[in-house]
Amino acid sequence: MPTPLIPVTLLTGFLGSGKTTVLNHLVRQPELARTLVIINELGEIGLDHLLLTRIADDSVVEMSSGCLCCTIRGDLIGTLKDAHWRFSRGGERQFDRVVIETTGLADPAPLDAQPAALKQAAMADCLLLTKADLAEPAAVAALEARLQGINPAARRLRFEHCVVAASALLGLGLFDADSKIPDVARWLNEEAYPGGADPGAIDACGTHHYDNHVHDDHAEHRHAHHAHDPNRHDDRIRAFCLVIDEPLAESMLDAWLDLLLSMSGPDLLRVKGILNLRERAAPVAIHGVQHIFHPPVELPAWPDADRRSKIVCITRDIPRATIEASLAEFIEVWRRP
Repeated sequence: MPTPLIPVTLLTGFLGSGKTTVLNHLVRQPELARTLVIINELGEIGLDHLLLTRIADDSVVEMSSGCLCCTIRGDLIGTLKDAHWRFSRGGERQFDRVVIETTGLADPAPLDAQPAALKQAAMADCLLLTKADLAEPAAVAALEARLQGINPAARRLRFEHCVVAASALLGLGLFDADSKIPDVARWLNEEAYPGGADPGAIDACGTHHYDNHVHDDHAEHRHAHHAHDPNRHDDRIRAFCLVIDEPLAESMLDAWLDLLLSMSGPDLLRVKGILNLRERAAPVAIHGVQHIFHPPVELPAWPDADRRSKIVCITRDIPRATIEASLAEFIEVWRRP
């Protein structure tokens, strides 16, 4: 039997966003009673771990010798590998989940070409808006609109008056931590992309598309307002979903993904999907961040009657048309006898 997986929640946000305040509130809730907390700080003397209350000192690890995303990634790996025996009593592990609070400058992937704050938003499963009470309502609404354009499928919550349920921030992956049942609809959330399954959008390869960069109602206004600003970055981010009607050959999928990774890996901020492969009776889930792709996971069953493949992409400087054209070409080549 495979070793049960331990869920890991990454809490990140830019400098001063209130990560420690959020974490301090979360660890008081019963859902995080058996949690190993890893706090990453920059500088020789860390303070954030001293700000945590109502949590045992022996369940907090401070890592202050560098940033997790680059300098001490190896240290983090070692900490997680050793956690089973370091945090055990009588041979029994004392934690059921891990929460990692990063530095405010942490990049969720090991690159520095993109401002960290934007990539944090683009790659997140859940976006927590903090300090909204300190901003004007119009500014909060504008931020919500920008986040919708950058990452439409991410859950968005407001942290107001220190009230946010831990359950809303946990279990954001494909599998539920308790039942191990995949929740494909919530994880993929392709309905968040504007346009829906528009039959008029089917092209020669039988691919539908929902393109948030094209259909964002606020995009034209934002572009006109910020056309003079050379520091604008969010117009470089595109979020879209491809829906393919016909079953795909597994070898075709592997070859296509290899090409994308080799040509545009750093700009594939996130890719996830549920696929109908010719060689498999059950659906297969894929998930990748930039040049790192997790092994495909065969799911026990389709979540509903829809058997189409769906691939969600969040890209930087890669138009939807480029990825869609490459997919169409690969599908056409694999059709040939």
